[in-house]
Amino acid sequence: MKFSEQWLREWVNPANDTQALMDQITMAGLEVDGFEPVAGKFSGIVVGEVVSVAPHPDADKLRVCQVSDGTQTVQVVCGAPNVRDGLKVPFAVVGAVLPGDFKIKKAKLRGQPSEGMLCSEAELGLSENHDGLMELPEDAPVGQELAEFLKLNDVTIDVDLTPNRSDCLSIKGIAREVGVLNSLVVEGPEIGPVEAVHPEVPEITVKAPEGCPRYLGRILRNVDLSIESPLWMQEKLRRSGIRSIDAAVDVTNYVMLELGQPLHAFDRDEIEGGIVVRMAKPGEKLVLLDGQEVELTVDTLVIADHAKPIAIAGVMGGEHSGVSEKTRDLILEAAYFDPITLAGKARHYGLHTDASHRFERGVDYELARDAMERATALLMSIVGGEPGDIVEVASKQDLPEDRTVDLREQRVTDVLGLAIDRTTVEEILTRLGLHIDKLLKNGWRVHIPSFRPDISIEEDLIEEIGRIYGYNNLPVTEPIGSLGLRPQEEAIRPVSAIQDYFVSCGYQEAITYSFVDPKVQALVDPEREGIALANPISSDLSVMRTTLWSGLLKTVAHNQNRQQPRIRLFETGLRFVKDGDQIDQQPMLAGVVVGSQLPENWANGRRNADFFDVKGEMESLFRLLGIEVQFLASQHPALHPGQTAELLRDGEHVGWLGTLHPQVQKKLELNGTILMFELFLNSIVSGYVPNFKDVSKFPEVRRDLAIIIGSDVGFADVERVAKKHAGEHLTALRAFDVYEGESLGEGNRSLALSLFWQHPERTLNEEEVHSLFNGVIEALQEELGATLRS
Repeated sequence: MKFSEQWLREWVNPANDTQALMDQITMAGLEVDGFEPVAGKFSGIVVGEVVSVAPHPDADKLRVCQVSDGTQTVQVVCGAPNVRDGLKVPFAVVGAVLPGDFKIKKAKLRGQPSEGMLCSEAELGLSENHDGLMELPEDAPVGQELAEFLKLNDVTIDVDLTPNRSDCLSIKGIAREVGVLNSLVVEGPEIGPVEAVHPEVPEITVKAPEGCPRYLGRILRNVDLSIESPLWMQEKLRRSGIRSIDAAVDVTNYVMLELGQPLHAFDRDEIEGGIVVRMAKPGEKLVLLDGQEVELTVDTLVIADHAKPIAIAGVMGGEHSGVSEKTRDLILEAAYFDPITLAGKARHYGLHTDASHRFERGVDYELARDAMERATALLMSIVGGEPGDIVEVASKQDLPEDRTVDLREQRVTDVLGLAIDRTTVEEILTRLGLHIDKLLKNGWRVHIPSFRPDISIEEDLIEEIGRIYGYNNLPVTEPIGSLGLRPQEEAIRPVSAIQDYFVSCGYQEAITYSFVDPKVQALVDPEREGIALANPISSDLSVMRTTLWSGLLKTVAHNQNRQQPRIRLFETGLRFVKDGDQIDQQPMLAGVVVGSQLPENWANGRRNADFFDVKGEMESLFRLLGIEVQFLASQHPALHPGQTAELLRDGEHVGWLGTLHPQVQKKLELNGTILMFELFLNSIVSGYVPNFKDVSKFPEVRRDLAIIIGSDVGFADVERVAKKHAGEHLTALRAFDVYEGESLGEGNRSLALSLFWQHPERTLNEEEVHSLFNGVIEALQEELGATLRS
């Protein structure tokens, strides 16, 4: 929000100088981002009057002018196209100094003497406009210092407002804050109803009251838009960062800056039928005031007539219905648009306007009528016109409700660390425009005005008291509190232990965005639809991730594009999955491995990591967590059909491990063999409670066996059956040989196992071991179809 300091001081004029005023505004929570003078540094510039203009005898584009500075008339050679008799202009007399330390001296231009210079706005540092001389009003006093006449002893202050303080996006709002801080009365312009002089009113229909709860319109007939806006208005707009266009646009912009209510003016002759506020229809297009043609989406609120859309509500008007010098009748619009309905719409069409900036943050829903009356009065004073009555269409059930918030005196003391007396609290609240509806036994019931949509809870009121009382006036205290240890279930492993494990394995932790590219996500998780963001940062960050792989693979691409051959990344974070109307946020653990298994080294080979390397790291993790997880061959759309394992714990799915599918890898333009895993964190962090167990003093017994079994039977099934029938004293089971050959027959393989038993209290006898061993053999034969290899 940029504004002129002098304009602010017309409303409220504290004794502070410019720097003190800016410091005060900043300490009140409205950070001043910067300031700059409203004009370049110059001297010797006065209001001059062109007495006469004659052609230059030796130059077609130059004119010989006689110019009065109020005391004498001198000759000045000028090439500006708009120089003419009687024109009042900025006149740099001989000896004047222009911005850039350019000194004016007597000179001859093509043989004609010139004593001084007639100036454009660009030459004075007022703007970048150098198309012609700066034209001053006819009543400008000749000979007066230009800086004094234009009141150029002024600065433009730029306040960087947080999105919740939409009430300060106007001179009125900033003045209210300055008045409160200095205990001064704020005096703005008097705004009263403008009497209608004709019965004609616009026909207004609101078909989307939830998006536009209030809409006002008025017809202003017989205006003359060939008349320029007065210089004082152009200057206030310029100093606020807005260029002058024509009287109708300037007035609406001026009222927006002054009061905070955006308005719009339509050419009544271009409106077919009446005004209709509705949602856009599929395929509708609109040419905007900036010449851009956009195709409207069905979730866009538009202003239309009976035939076509004429504006994007709260953003920008259409070119066809815009005003011009030929316009004679206006329809003025003032409305309250729902911030949620308008959120992100301007950005969706590549726009950002002063109106959308305000409507998206919330405009005072009671302000529209005052703004309409103010704009009408200003227009009539500049371009004339005959006003009609204001037509208002409002939906009370869709307008924001009046709010009251209870404030406890003790809560103010607890939060601010200072006891502020009740009188001071009441005075601060009242000066802020917050009305005390009722005095409570322990505090106040405060009515929140319509211009403060950011206040909804008790802490908001305490913040207001604190910042107006002065943060520097609050005591400095150290927090006191007991820091008790939180109980931690021993069976639950902390996520930090998992993170430490992967770091010890040579992984680096990554933190990627929860917002991902929908195209990448469709490749790695095509079975789930990502939750689309209403207001995305960009098109490649427009949906919530349903898998951590989306961000990790993008990180792999980023590193490979920078010649990193070995990448080992892991991430813990949330994925977001639709569950009916709810969003299920699930903690996940995921990782990717690309390149060599070990860092390049004279002692290490250059063998690339493979499926079983990562599987081994997973098994080590599960042993650390104290859980048993089964790896089952399976299929996943993002993983290689022959190198994919589904991870099961007690029959429940807990994750995936595999190699990225070649087709997906090609589309993502990635190199090398890319190994990936993803696990549900909540399913693996719960293990067992460690307990002490004596080491047996008795000998261990080992038995070996070799079986012939189908190649399609996994070792996990063999291990499961063997452990189930080997008894409670089995201490280990190991596979020490695997063989496949023609002698075994097609589809068979030989698997050699070692089984170890050890009793904690005695020596196992031969009969016990033999019985258990035979039980294992019989179970393998019956359940898995194995045969003993002779």
